[in-house]
Amino acid sequence: MGSGTTRLGHGALFAALTVALGAFAGAFAWAFFFLMNLGIDLLWVKAPAALEARGLPAVAYPLAFCVLGGLVIGIFQKRCGPYPQDMNAVMASVKATGRYEYRHMGASFVGALLPLLFGGSIGPEAGLTGVIAGLATWVGDKMRFMGGQIRELSQVGVAAVVSAIFSAPLFGLAAPLVGYADESEGQPTTTVEIPKAAKLVVYLLAVAGALGAMLLLGSLFGRGGGLPHFSDIALGMAELAWALPCIALGAAAGWLFHGAGRAVQAVARKLGDRPVAKAVLAGVLLGAVGIALPFALFAGEAQTEQLAATWTTIGAGALIATGLGKVVVTQACLGLGWRGGHFFPIIFAGIALGYAMAALTGIDPVFALCATTAALLGAVMRQPVMTALLLFLVFPVKAVFVLLIAAALGSLVPVPTRRSQSER
Repeated sequence: MGSGTTRLGHGALFAALTVALGAFAGAFAWAFFFLMNLGIDLLWVKAPAALEARGLPAVAYPLAFCVLGGLVIGIFQKRCGPYPQDMNAVMASVKATGRYEYRHMGASFVGALLPLLFGGSIGPEAGLTGVIAGLATWVGDKMRFMGGQIRELSQVGVAAVVSAIFSAPLFGLAAPLVGYADESEGQPTTTVEIPKAAKLVVYLLAVAGALGAMLLLGSLFGRGGGLPHFSDIALGMAELAWALPCIALGAAAGWLFHGAGRAVQAVARKLGDRPVAKAVLAGVLLGAVGIALPFALFAGEAQTEQLAATWTTIGAGALIATGLGKVVVTQACLGLGWRGGHFFPIIFAGIALGYAMAALTGIDPVFALCATTAALLGAVMRQPVMTALLLFLVFPVKAVFVLLIAAALGSLVPVPTRRSQSER
């Protein structure tokens, strides 16, 4: 009787803890996005306006500011280390060991924020995932009296924060369950001690807490971040006729992503252990491309909304150049020290290519966006189902078959079998 009551009490406490952890993850993600947008507005809107008011030319501002950002990021990397780790590395560590080191949460937070403030073509998921996984591990260490069940907290935290970042609960639920550990590196697998049904309930509680906190804060203070959602799609004979060319363009961009990654890694190896030189070089490339193609800067959230409103005024050639340029500068940032994630900029690149196909062919723009983006992301992720679950963030659920088929075809694009950690 006593042991049963104790287990019941521990179960209730663990359920409450997961909801609280999920709510904190959602609030933390919202605050990060809010702080990021505030900083970008200050540095990229108000500062250039002040320069122009004083008669200083602002045309080269992206180059100057990205180079300055490279210098700041390089110095940070040199003094604090290579933080944050990318999301896949965080998930692999959590899945392999049931925990994530929390001594460097502050460095992970700052390291994730700096490149975004300076216009980096990267996403915020790396730093946010690491911080929440570390916090969940810290909580677990303080509550060891609950036994093996508490080992699930890190994975629960990852599910919650991924759902909050992408506003995609199905992707957040599935992401921690996918095997990210590289067995060739000798990483052990974690034995799950909670039954599958109970584990699913725990994840659902955490995800509900995360999305609830995001929605509450968004309704009170405004949306903190995230990509816009396209709510409708048309599918006719014209769309079917142009489906394969759309998919081919997205898949080609996916091949370029891997090729650019290998080229950047070769440059990084030549530079050796010189974090400042690497980061400044990334800033030079990012700023130069940003002058010619302004949409190549930043993660792509606000830029997607701007592009949706203005794509008909931009030529198809410029849209294709934007999409392909975005893929290249994303790899340059990731490979040369501007640490972060690749999901947001890759989704934006696919959207730019989709609008180009819509401009060239006259087909339904949302259909073109679905086909090109899913093919590109499928070529990058190599997991069609996970690709479709993630893209529900942007596209309607009724586009599921378009997303799955395009992602599956994109994943067939041949890429090198042995890839670096940043490419994975």
